[in-house]
Amino acid sequence: MPIRQLPETLVNQIAAGEVIERPAAVVKELVENAIDADASRIDIDIRQGGKSLISIRDDGKGMDKSDIQMCLSRHATSKLPDDDLHHLKFLGFRGEAIPSVAAISRMSITSRARDADEAWEIVVHGGEKRALQPAAHPEGTTVTVKDLFYATPARLKFLKSDQAEYSAVKDAVIRLALANPTISFRLSNNGNTVISTKGAQGDLFENQLARIGDLIGQDFPDNALNIDSTRENVRLTGFAGLPTLHRGTAKHQYLFVNGRPVKDKLLGGALRAAYMDVLARDRYPTAVLFVEIDPAHVDVNVHPAKTEVRFKDPGIVRGLIVSAIRHALTEGGYRTASSVSQNALGKLQASRAQQFQSPSLPWQSHPFSGTSGVPGQPYQNPYNPDEGEDSNNGFSDGQGQGGWRGGGAYGNLAMSGGVPYESTIPSARAEIEAQASQHMQAYPLGAARAQLHECYIVAQTTKGMILVDQHAAHERLVYERFKQQIAENGIESQGLLTPEIVELEDTVCDRILNEADALKKLGFEIEPFGKNAIAVQAMPVLLLGKADPIKLLRDLADEITENGEITGLEERINHVLSTMACHGSVRSGRRLNVDEMNALLRQMEQTPLSGQCNHGRPTYIELSLDEIESLFGRH
Repeated sequence: MPIRQLPETLVNQIAAGEVIERPAAVVKELVENAIDADASRIDIDIRQGGKSLISIRDDGKGMDKSDIQMCLSRHATSKLPDDDLHHLKFLGFRGEAIPSVAAISRMSITSRARDADEAWEIVVHGGEKRALQPAAHPEGTTVTVKDLFYATPARLKFLKSDQAEYSAVKDAVIRLALANPTISFRLSNNGNTVISTKGAQGDLFENQLARIGDLIGQDFPDNALNIDSTRENVRLTGFAGLPTLHRGTAKHQYLFVNGRPVKDKLLGGALRAAYMDVLARDRYPTAVLFVEIDPAHVDVNVHPAKTEVRFKDPGIVRGLIVSAIRHALTEGGYRTASSVSQNALGKLQASRAQQFQSPSLPWQSHPFSGTSGVPGQPYQNPYNPDEGEDSNNGFSDGQGQGGWRGGGAYGNLAMSGGVPYESTIPSARAEIEAQASQHMQAYPLGAARAQLHECYIVAQTTKGMILVDQHAAHERLVYERFKQQIAENGIESQGLLTPEIVELEDTVCDRILNEADALKKLGFEIEPFGKNAIAVQAMPVLLLGKADPIKLLRDLADEITENGEITGLEERINHVLSTMACHGSVRSGRRLNVDEMNALLRQMEQTPLSGQCNHGRPTYIELSLDEIESLFGRH
């Protein structure tokens, strides 16, 4: 068959398959147009998740009669006055969105240019334009899209439920609203307003923080660390959540490049690497981050949806994100998210309510007498808890079941404030200090008052109480000590008796060998071996017997091909250190005296990242006096 030119309507429908995937993509494109038009207020109304109706109204510059007609032509735009794709100043620039949407829906555009005397309206059904008509409309533009994908019913079948599509629309609006705190946004779904936030003038930092609280909840700004760092003319600002404010997906990561919302693998990977040491692998950090970079050094024309970007020097951007967030986390010290305490308080209140609804209380079935209250167990004098009990509870030297000390060269690190945890084990009764000194209560984590179930330390502060998981807390302390020791002395390597030879593609070989110096600092020594091969000469001592040299090198090669940088080796070493710290820390079931408990609290206050253990779990919960009193109905 001869080659022929496709009809314009068909071309637009094909283009719509790239630009318009779902209703959220329509909302994103049209709201971006409103932002580019200098709107100060944008109203979005949708029905059935955007399937049956999408209406975007703004108070921007508007369009005159000729512009309304021209905007429906492919690749027609006012946003490239100099035909320069390297210095983009607008969110949109391709001129594809409006004609693509018009080709697959029933669309109407009504607009009035600023200072114009009249407004105009055009209607397009499935790409077929109708005559331009005068209309009544204030300055600005309203775009209405009905029956999305009616002209391409095959695409309609792939849409998800109304609720899922609405959720995607809401997420798109939130991301655009976060990037533009000076613009007012309103989103209505099926007639119900779900987002309503006013634009604010003045300090950008305060405006962003207020906007974040409005859109994603005050929980995030209350538990976020401020980020403001620059490297080689690339600036990173925004907020990074505390490690204990983690999520099950990456949905709560809001990333922007020059004000443009993006979902970029490089940025997402850098964010994950920054939290590598404080989060479990199946959890995701929360963050709102803004990258400001010279437009000439970033390419946003990678995909029609404009959600992916390419950086001229990705290493600088990635390194900036990792170092800035790690520095902020270190500066955050022992902080843990307040949501941890709020969750605990909620569970306590729920438990309390269930107890009051219980038909019988536990002590009613076993009234106090000369027995323990539990059938089959003799009474134990509460004022002589050692009566009838092994005084050392099965510990002969602090290293038996429930012991804490690590073996080998690292055993001496499991110390706290100079007080070794293998000191004399106190009696089986939980140690309670009669009167905690006033100055000890003034410390952030307070003064130790008791140990519960040989696992949790109760401390009193001037404002409330702290409950500490002793094993999780000490695990982080030991882990940080290990890392500090490695940072000071380096990672010991062990030469292999016979070098392992790994064959790789020539381009991968070259990139791996370029990282040879960095790998050597981590104890992994490699050399070129003939053509397209690398010889592994030495391995980190920590990984001997735990990792196959050939498989490890291949994994590193895959990583550098995918991300352009190697982090996997450091992750593996940290995992080994974390395991050693877990085995070398004070165990649950280990009784501590008051001095040991206070020493642990003081070291937590002085150790970065001690608010969570190596697996991302919180190490302590804080309850204020007001929260405690509310549990007893004193408020």
